[in-house]
Parts: sequence; structure tokens; C-alpha cells
Amino acid sequence: MEIVVATRNRKKLNELNRMLGGLGVTLLGLDSFPEFPEVEETGSTFEENAKLKAGQAALFTGRYALADDSGLEVDALGGAPGVYSARYAGPDANDRKNLQLLLQELAGVSEERRGARFRAVLVLSDASGQSAAVFDGKVEGRIGFEPRGDNGFGYDPVFFPEGHDRTFAQMAALEKDSMSHRGRALEKLKEYLAAK
Repeated sequence: MEIVVATRNRKKLNELNRMLGGLGVTLLGLDSFPEFPEVEETGSTFEENAKLKAGQAALFTGRYALADDSGLEVDALGGAPGVYSARYAGPDANDRKNLQLLLQELAGVSEERRGARFRAVLVLSDASGQSAAVFDGKVEGRIGFEPRGDNGFGYDPVFFPEGHDRTFAQMAALEKDSMSHRGRALEKLKEYLAAK
């Protein structure tokens, strides 16, 4: 089975390939479809954005499509950056700028008020663009005071999952996969695909 993953993020595609290995599923990133237009994420929730991306990728390619929308919700910031996690620092946002802004916004916030969670929603659309299934996952934790570690991407260097004294960026990929928000959503997707 071929599934188009609605992303151009190679790290995310590698993570998905690693986690879905052994299912006989071939994942194709949007790099395989360079003419695919950028999808504007106009949804107000992770699920709405994932449905938009999966539906448009399926319609464009005529294949099953998988999209995720995920992000960081920080309690002290009223749930921000949330759906804006990837573009938190504005139109020219990148991982470094987003991280800097987050730490700036949390300057002076005490450790006990730095609770946060990563949340992910995966949507699988059939070839006609209809949502076939929705899977979600989350992991609770807290935001550190400075970046630590070189693995992962995004906010991983400042996110300490609950019960751990290392950030996601300090963990090996397989250790992070076993507890991450995307990992938890993917476990549900794996069960769904295995039953197909």
C-alpha cells in the first residue's frame, strides 16, 4: 500500500518510516510531487488542519494520504503556540527562532508553572479526499529554561516529558518514539493499518 504523507519535512518522514516499518506500507513525501501546492492551514484545531492537508494531498495524488498536525501547548501561555507551533515566530519562522521566542515568552515563569504537552492528530484520507480515520496522541511534560540535546527537531530541546530529567532532544530516536505524541497516534494508526 502506498500512502502519501502531506509533508516536505524529511525528519518527520524519516520518523514515520521508522515507526511504521514492517507494515508493508510505502510512504511518499511531498518531495515526490513537487507541483503540489502549499496547503494553507486555516483550521483552528490540529484535527481541522490535518484533515485539510490529507484531503488535498489525496485529491491531488489520487492515493491514500496521511497528514498530521501537531504542536506544543504551554499552560502559562494559555495553550500557545498550539496550532501555530511551526510558525510561532512569524512568516520567516524556523526551529531556532520559534525556540527563542518561546523561551523569551516564558522568561521569569517558575518551573512549577511551565507545564506543557505535545499533541498530535493524524488523519488518513482515502483517494477521493474523504477522511477515513483520525488518530490522536499527547505527552505531558514541562518546558526547560534552556535548550539541551542535539536530537529531534522543533521544541524537542526544551521539552522534558513527565517523569524524565532529559529533554526529547537528549533521547535516542527509539526512546523518544516510544513515548512521543506522534508515536502514540502512530500506534493507533498501525493497529488500524494492520487490521486492513
